Amino acid sequence: MAATVREKGYSHWDGQLAERRFPWWPITRTGIQLAFRKKRLKLASAGAFIPSFVFLAGLYISERLEDFKSFLQGSDRLLNISPKYFATYFTNDSLLFMIVLVLTFGAGGIIADDLRHSSLQLYFARPLGKKDYLLGKMSVIAFFTLLYTAVPGIVLILFKLIFAGSFKFFLQYPWLPLSVLADSALLTVFFGFYVLLLSSVSKNSRYVIILMFGVYIFSSVLYGILNSIFRTPYTALVSVPANLQQAGAFLFGQKLPYAVPAVWSFVVLAAICVLAAIVLNRKIRSVEVIK
Repeated sequence: MAATVREKGYSHWDGQLAERRFPWWPITRTGIQLAFRKKRLKLASAGAFIPSFVFLAGLYISERLEDFKSFLQGSDRLLNISPKYFATYFTNDSLLFMIVLVLTFGAGGIIADDLRHSSLQLYFARPLGKKDYLLGKMSVIAFFTLLYTAVPGIVLILFKLIFAGSFKFFLQYPWLPLSVLADSALLTVFFGFYVLLLSSVSKNSRYVIILMFGVYIFSSVLYGILNSIFRTPYTALVSVPANLQQAGAFLFGQKLPYAVPAVWSFVVLAAICVLAAIVLNRKIRSVEVIK
């Protein structure tokens, strides 16, 4: 048997690897499927749609104020539909917290589980590039973020036109859909880097879940403490939700919630994304397989 092997030797494969157009898509598809298998995610997902239903009801009532006049009792001014109404949807604390909740339960272990099971070597042996790996993971986060931002935002605009029975609102604010998409993109990019960063710092997904909640909530607590000491609105820059609200208000052309130039909030959010990119590059580079 050994002689036969020495005579024939081993043949070398001279074929070419088939290049896929979207090599990251299987990672995204599998990540979304695995996320929806988690019971906590299903509950969080249902809760994340509550703000959109509340604002949708507000649109309906705003077009039929006479029918609800006895119930509103002078609060009908709150239903003055304008870009501010949509900005309120995107920047309210409930929606931002529910997005964090969904991403925590659905994608908290998106990289931590791969580190724990030493799966990165398998990913890159496909072959798969580091860029494709990160893009596949970030697309999972983008799916859930856009599901509760861009989709409800566009739907709310459409139902506003349907309830009004005309295009007057759109002609008055033709740039509103762009603001919806811009703020949705901002939230998607930020939360994408935010989740990947924290998920890559530990192999324990439970620790990552605590960390994702802790950083988000503690940043607001830290803002409250610093603001009570220094009495300056610039302390809001240490708060993650405050920066997201500041940037969102700017994109919708509304009055900023904090007396700080919006550019500083964009700088802070961008700095977090850059930090995440640096950490991810260092965490993944050591196990990448070069073809």
